[in-house]
Amino acid sequence: MSSTREESTGPSEFHGAYNRENRGETPVQTLDRNWISLLQELRVVQTGVQLLTGFLLILPFQERFHRLPDYGKTVFMLTVVSAVAATILLVAPVAMHRLLFRRRAVAQLVAAAHRSAVAGLIFLGLAMTGVVVLVAEVVMGGAAAAVGGSVAGVAFVSMWVVVPLRMRPRAGTQNTDESYVDASKNKS
Repeated sequence: MSSTREESTGPSEFHGAYNRENRGETPVQTLDRNWISLLQELRVVQTGVQLLTGFLLILPFQERFHRLPDYGKTVFMLTVVSAVAATILLVAPVAMHRLLFRRRAVAQLVAAAHRSAVAGLIFLGLAMTGVVVLVAEVVMGGAAAAVGGSVAGVAFVSMWVVVPLRMRPRAGTQNTDESYVDASKNKS
């Protein structure tokens, strides 16, 4: 079994050493960069999830809503709950930051915001899958709703979970930013 730096020192020491050696960052600079990166990701999804939630909240007041079958109303409620949960979780890091501002708690903030963002994305995927089911039910009926929901669910799991996990460097490999840049230079 080959020994990697990550196995011998643990993941946080490995990443700290990597960032120090390859980026010239102190641990505080790494936390700041991670926080800024996380905020950028949240900005991408926050507006969309808030619009989705608002759209869902007005649907029961539409005339055609009452024509949904009982299972459609159940899917609707589960979708609304998922969208509201996603909204809460994806906006929570902003509230956390405001309450922890100048408390020297960036490490805790980044860790908690990361967990909140991951959970928020899970609920966003569930909400969007529910929307596909609802739209397909109204437009084409139950069978299309089942197919559409299944396709959407598989697509979300594939693109939001499977693909990123497959992109992770494997233990013992040198799949770093620098090795990627070096490999792309050799191709041109």
